Amino acid sequence: MRRWNGWGDDAIEFALNEDALAFLRARVGPGAAIGDATLAQACAAIGPSRLAPHRLIDTTPALRLQNGLGQSLPDWFKLRYGKVGAVPDGVAFPESAEQVRELLHYAERFDVAVIPHGGGTSVAGHLTVAAGMRPALSINLTRLCRMRALDKQAQLATFGAGVFGPDLEAQLRAHGYTLGHFPQSFEYSTLGGWIVTRSSGQQSLRYGRIEQVFAGGTVETPAGTLSIPTFPASAAGTDLREMVLGSEGRLGVLTEATVRISKLPEYEAFHAVFFPNWAAAETAVRELAQAKLPLSMLRLSNQLETLTMLTLAGHKRLIGALRRYLSWRGCGADTCMLMIGVSGEKAGAVAALKSALAVTRGHQGVHVGKSMGAKWKQNRYRNVYLRNAAWEHGYVIDTVETAVDWPRVEIMMLAVEQAARDALGGQGERVHAYTHLSHLYAQGASVYTTFVYRLAGDFDEDMARWRLLKGAVSEAIVEHGGTISHQHGVGVDHAPYLAAEKGALGIGAMHALFGHFDPQAIMNPGKLLAEAGGLR
Repeated sequence: MRRWNGWGDDAIEFALNEDALAFLRARVGPGAAIGDATLAQACAAIGPSRLAPHRLIDTTPALRLQNGLGQSLPDWFKLRYGKVGAVPDGVAFPESAEQVRELLHYAERFDVAVIPHGGGTSVAGHLTVAAGMRPALSINLTRLCRMRALDKQAQLATFGAGVFGPDLEAQLRAHGYTLGHFPQSFEYSTLGGWIVTRSSGQQSLRYGRIEQVFAGGTVETPAGTLSIPTFPASAAGTDLREMVLGSEGRLGVLTEATVRISKLPEYEAFHAVFFPNWAAAETAVRELAQAKLPLSMLRLSNQLETLTMLTLAGHKRLIGALRRYLSWRGCGADTCMLMIGVSGEKAGAVAALKSALAVTRGHQGVHVGKSMGAKWKQNRYRNVYLRNAAWEHGYVIDTVETAVDWPRVEIMMLAVEQAARDALGGQGERVHAYTHLSHLYAQGASVYTTFVYRLAGDFDEDMARWRLLKGAVSEAIVEHGGTISHQHGVGVDHAPYLAAEKGALGIGAMHALFGHFDPQAIMNPGKLLAEAGGLR
């Protein structure tokens, strides 16, 4: 059963051992667990639905709650404290594009806001209903989940946009194919959600970000049906796919998507390499990225993340032996860990790994084999369960991510971490901040930072702390020339910082585009772009 107020399957626990708890106490102070609201208490705070009856719409409070919030920290505070606030007035589960169009006509007739819903894993406020907003309808697309076509010659597959990651891969695997899009939210996020938020999977170095694999599809908009045919390439004017990518539900409802697929890899492995310091590690991964070796993943943790991951891993004796070995090889307190992934035909993958390891050796890299890589793969979707475990001990975990060109990567990393520490330092609270480069390019890299700090135990105070930290790190990103989002999208949380990246003319163009497809402004108002006249 999926947790209603946290991450993932409620049968899965990722416990923090005593060494891990001692580490957190030393870094940020002792945490104090708080009592969570029950589902019944949270539902009791939900007001009556304001929607006119419709045969496809369910107005049950629990269903409205479960479709009204995502996985951002503010969403967690609302759920855990039972201070839910506004939620959709109803939820619909269409089973066809025709039913989606019917619901859009209903929304236009009754002036209802429409919030498309996939897996509900948003960490940027994509599902938020603003206080005082007009009635809102959540359209949950998860029943649009079948593979509708498979073209093996063109290596294209067409799916309903509500298909979850594991279901998509299972349907492809039966035919010997994979999409290869594996974000950390893979188990609970959907294909449509990946597309409209410009998601990036952990092995994007081989398979590409979602924009590289999205080939075409169908969007039901208030103005009509937008059909995007597939071409291997086209010089015929504006690329309509680009209007859908990153549109976050403002354009309409993506009901069907055709994606470029790959044959299942014959061989796949992940290897760990340690470096004595960040300078050596960054130089090595930049060289690897610019060499364009056929690798599937490069993931570099800075010294603080490396320390944290090794401490939280458990297996104290094994980790102790590893640290002694690394120290003997010159990797001490500033050690940084790189995970290298290879996928594909075995001979080519092994050759690519050999070339990559030769590069790392040239920068003092210490290769420790693939056992740690195998463990990483085993836990690649379980590490996020640490959020649940940390909460139970009085701590919260949040993240922010950006991307910059290589000359600004280290500057950005240090600035974001320091901004977080300074933000709550003024409140007498400590923040444990650490970073990894999750996606690497010839031009630059993503910079993905995690923050751990203590719960206040009071809803208003915890929201205030989050706003303070989120504002500080977002301003640091903008100040140092980074994008406000590399892979999480914009939603509500990042919208105030979008103009710094797009400029007034760019923001105006986006408003005009969405207004063309959605003249009554019913589609996901308040997300991505701030509304000039406020929300109705």
